[in-house]
Amino acid sequence: MRRAALFVVLSLLFCVAGFLLSLNGCGGGNTVTISVPPPASKIQHVVIIFQENRTPDNLFQDPVLIKKGADIQNYGVNSKGQTIPLSQIDLGTNGINPDYYDLSHAHTAFVQMCDLNESTGVCAMDGADKIAYSCQKGATGCPPANPQFMYVNPADVQPYFQMAEQYTFADRTFQTNQGPSFPAHQFIISATSAPTATSNLFAAENPGGGGVAGCIAPPTLTVAMIDPSGSESSTMYPCFEHPTLTDLLDAANVTWRYYAPSAGSIWTGPNAIQHMCGPNATPPNATQCVGSDWTGTSPKVVLNQTQSNAQILSDIANNQLAQVSWVIPDGADSDHASSNKGCGPSWVTSVVNAIGNSQYWSNTAILITWDDWGGWYDHVAPTMVNDGSSWGSGYVYGFRVPMVVISPYAKLGYISHVTHDFGSILKFIESTFNLPSLGYADAPADNLSDCYNFGQTATQFQTIPPPSNDAECKSDTSPATDPDDD
Repeated sequence: MRRAALFVVLSLLFCVAGFLLSLNGCGGGNTVTISVPPPASKIQHVVIIFQENRTPDNLFQDPVLIKKGADIQNYGVNSKGQTIPLSQIDLGTNGINPDYYDLSHAHTAFVQMCDLNESTGVCAMDGADKIAYSCQKGATGCPPANPQFMYVNPADVQPYFQMAEQYTFADRTFQTNQGPSFPAHQFIISATSAPTATSNLFAAENPGGGGVAGCIAPPTLTVAMIDPSGSESSTMYPCFEHPTLTDLLDAANVTWRYYAPSAGSIWTGPNAIQHMCGPNATPPNATQCVGSDWTGTSPKVVLNQTQSNAQILSDIANNQLAQVSWVIPDGADSDHASSNKGCGPSWVTSVVNAIGNSQYWSNTAILITWDDWGGWYDHVAPTMVNDGSSWGSGYVYGFRVPMVVISPYAKLGYISHVTHDFGSILKFIESTFNLPSLGYADAPADNLSDCYNFGQTATQFQTIPPPSNDAECKSDTSPATDPDDD
C-alpha cells in the first residue's frame, strides 16, 4: 500500500516540466499552463468550507446582492411552461415553515431539471417540477405546493448574506458533477470521481444500499458509473485509486487536514481513495481506514466533528491550522434539506470568525461553497460536455451552487460572473503553493484570480454577527450525524 502511494506521488512529480505540464499519462491528455501564484506572503493558508445542497436562487435571495448585479431570480418555469414564483421556506426543521422534505439530486434529477435540447446542447431549465421528493415520516402539510420552487427565509441566513455582501460572491460557480454528494466530495479532493487515473468513467451517484461507503463499505455495496455518453452503464465497489490533491500537497511538504463528521460517510472523501484510507484488509473486506492519515497523535483526517466538538476551532486557537483545510459539517450544521437544524450559518460563522480574529487572517483564503444543488430550482443553465470524447463527457458540468470568497485580499463587494467550478478551487490551491495540475477538472478551470486583488491593502476583518440561534446550535452536544441519504 505504501509503495502504491509512493508511486502515485513520484509519478506526479515526474510530470512537472518547468511552467508547462504535459498531462499525458498524468490523468489527462492536455497541455496546460500553470498559473502564476500570488506572492508567497499573501496567501499561506486555504480553508474550504463545504456545505450541502443549495443553489443561489434558493439560498441567496438577498436584495443587496441583487442590487449589486448578482444573477438571482425569484421565480422559475416548470415543464408545463408555467411561471412559478419561489415560495419561502425555513432553512431547517425549526421555524414557521419548517423544511420536512428532501428533493432528489441524483443524476436522473439533473437530467429532469436540465431538460436538454439535443440540437443546441443547452438546458431549458424547466423540468424541476419532475424532481422526486420524500417527506419525513409523520410530517404534516408535506410537501407544500411546488416543493422544488423554494427560497430560504433571509432571516435564517443573514450571516451568509453579510459575508457575500462584504467580500466576493461568485454567481457563476457550478458543481463539477451532475449528481449528488458522494461524487461531489471526490471532486473537491481530487477533481474527479473516476475509479482510476486513466478511466473514462465517473462515479455518478451515491452508493446504493446506504450505510458505510468507500473502501470500508460492505462487500455488496456498489455505485453507479457513468460513461462518456452519459449512460449509467455499469456499477462497481466504491473504492478508487488515483492521485489526489493531498498527494501533491504531501509531495511539496504542504500541510493539510480534513475535518469530517464520521468514518465511512459519503461526505468523508478520503475513505474512498485506497491509498488514503489504508484499509485494514483488502477491499471489499475492510472495516476501517487505518492509514497514516487517519492514525497517530495528530491525524490529518479528523473525525466526529460537530459544532460542540470542532477541532478546526481549537487548531486555529492553538496556532495549529494546516496550510490547506477541508471543513465538512455534520448533518445538523450542513444546510442539507430535511435533516439540518438551521445551524449551518452558526457553524460557518464560527469558523470564519475564528480565522478572522486570529493571526491567520492576514494570509488566509476562505472558500465557502455547497457540494450540490440539492434538487432546488435554479435558473442558470450549466455548460454541458457531451461530445463522447473530451474529459468529463457525459457528466460535467452540474448546476449552480453558491460560493463566497473571503480573504484580506478578496475583492470587496464584488460579484464574480466568471465561470468557476470545484476544479477552480483545486487550481487556486495548486497556483498558491506552486503545485502541478492533477489533470482532471482542475486543468481546464480558472484559478479564481478574478476574485482577488493582491495589490490592495489587506482588509481588516470585521466580525460577522452570528445568527439568532447561535447559542442553541453551539449547545447541541448530539453525536455527529449524516443525512439519511446524502
